[in-house]
Amino acid sequence: MIDIKTHPCFNKDAKGKYARVHLPVAPQCNIHCNYCKRDYDCVNESRPGVTSEVLSPEQALAYTIRLKEKMPHLSVVGIAGPGDPFANPIQTMTTLRLIRKEFPEMILCLSSNGLNVLPYVDELKELEVSHVTITLNGTETKTLSQLYKWVRFEKRGYFGEQAAEILLRNQMEAIRALKRAGITVKINSIVVPGINDNVIVDIAKKMKEMEVDIMNTIPLYPVEGTPFEDFEEPSPKRMKELQNGIKEYLPPMTHCARCRADAVGLLGQDDAEAKQILSEVSNLSVNVDKTKPYVAVASHEGLLVNQHLGEASQLYIFRETPNGYRLVEQRATPKPGAGNSRWAVLADVIDDCRALLVGGIGPSPSSIIGRAGIKIVEMTGLIDEGLDAVYKGKELRTLKKADVFKCGSECSGKGTGCG
Repeated sequence: MIDIKTHPCFNKDAKGKYARVHLPVAPQCNIHCNYCKRDYDCVNESRPGVTSEVLSPEQALAYTIRLKEKMPHLSVVGIAGPGDPFANPIQTMTTLRLIRKEFPEMILCLSSNGLNVLPYVDELKELEVSHVTITLNGTETKTLSQLYKWVRFEKRGYFGEQAAEILLRNQMEAIRALKRAGITVKINSIVVPGINDNVIVDIAKKMKEMEVDIMNTIPLYPVEGTPFEDFEEPSPKRMKELQNGIKEYLPPMTHCARCRADAVGLLGQDDAEAKQILSEVSNLSVNVDKTKPYVAVASHEGLLVNQHLGEASQLYIFRETPNGYRLVEQRATPKPGAGNSRWAVLADVIDDCRALLVGGIGPSPSSIIGRAGIKIVEMTGLIDEGLDAVYKGKELRTLKKADVFKCGSECSGKGTGCG
């Protein structure tokens, strides 16, 4: 039974009693905030966007198992970066599936900018993700355009007010969908003096109309190397004024610790020994199901991983042998037109495969095939390098998509992906 009252970020009374962990499995981001700088090997700063390590989903599970043995009071597993969970949806959803299977009683939560949440709401509900935080810094595009350098959505980049409009629209749709799904929604708003500090209360008013549960105002933390590095942090007095203002509309969170993407332990009291465990687990070679001997590959010619799954009329099936990798056969994929049942059938077709290497994959097939226990690796580059990553745990170094990605005859040409 999941007891949501033991979430220390949403229940102040749980703050000193229950521990939480942020699993740093999401390194990429789909927006560029003018106040943010992500660091992947950082031990000296305590703020969002930084982590000392980045884990694979399998490493994240091993890490959580060890943490739970060390701290039985661990009640919450969250994903908050160091990028955005849904700029890394395969890693994020795979991690959530693994954690939920191993820990049915664990509270699962996420923190996102909201740009790409919507396609995953149904599975988040299915996995009993109970809390989602959306960072919303304004409700007008003019304000938001001053806070973001660019937004990348459906494989295209946007700037200025166009970027702000796309971000805001997707955030609002995500919030509505999350509330329909019965998920607790918290709004984080970064307070930037002179840009959005005068609209924070307006955000609270709008979010009350959308039945949001709680709101957290976070003072700007000027970070060296960002466009806002010379901005002044809002004063405690100003922050108190804003908290009093939003009280009229939403309960304000008053105990935020401005956590790192690899935070672990009691809120505001990260566990040093756990950090050592994180370092050790990051070096583990954690293999997928060895009882499945094969790996399926979406490829135009059998040399490169360079095909979107939705375009693939067949998959190349490989296995590891003492003499290297061997192409076993080519298997036909189900024809388009059957909706999501196409992907359920495909999961059966490659049921003996431990992984699927693809040049691109949409939310529906990713979710359905992933739930079948097949590891999805989205990459571009040599098939042998992808096979090394699956069978031997080697680091995957992919080529730029522009170098190898080629659309087939089934492509609509809209750049929004297949399936």
